[in-house]
Amino acid sequence: MTDTIKLDIMSDPICPWCYIGKTHLDRALADFPDHPFAIEWHPFQLNPDMPAGGMGRRAYLEGKFGGKEGAVRAYAPVVEHAEAAGLSIDFEGMQRTPNTLDAHRLIHWAGIEGRQTAAVSALFQAYFVDARDIGDHEVLADIADGIDMDAAVVSKLLKSDADAEDIRKRDAHSRQMGISSVPTFIVAGKHAVPGAQPPELWKKVITELAGDT
Repeated sequence: MTDTIKLDIMSDPICPWCYIGKTHLDRALADFPDHPFAIEWHPFQLNPDMPAGGMGRRAYLEGKFGGKEGAVRAYAPVVEHAEAAGLSIDFEGMQRTPNTLDAHRLIHWAGIEGRQTAAVSALFQAYFVDARDIGDHEVLADIADGIDMDAAVVSKLLKSDADAEDIRKRDAHSRQMGISSVPTFIVAGKHAVPGAQPPELWKKVITELAGDT
């Protein structure tokens, strides 16, 4: 395969379905090392009105899903699909639900340096596996350092409003396009693939694209 095909991914680092969806996509791509996709990650905040400092996870979930039982019901399929994908998510360890604007800024800056997917992977690892607060600037700087970005520069940028308005506008643009949930994958700028699709679907897509080139 020689022709590059754009794969735009709308995602949020605290979205468990995005974590599962990326895992499925990665497994499919591993079987096609010459896959045609040029991947770009785009910001979509699940909770754009979240306070800047985030909030307690239990209060957030119970408020969103109408109490503890509602939260448990809502997350049952997440747990099931995560386990089926071989993922370990530390739901018990998560204490806070962060505002993800700064995490999206980090993804944007990582993209400038060609490390965007590495940043997305590191944020998923930090939040879902290590139960870290990815709204915290020190945590974000540490994540940046872990993917060979300059942590001091990232820390300085995080203390400013650099690119914050751009992230908000890109998020709003996705909603104006009709996207209301993540992950949403857009193939070649025109074919939307919503949700955490299994690796088999992505393998089929890649095979079909290979036939078209």
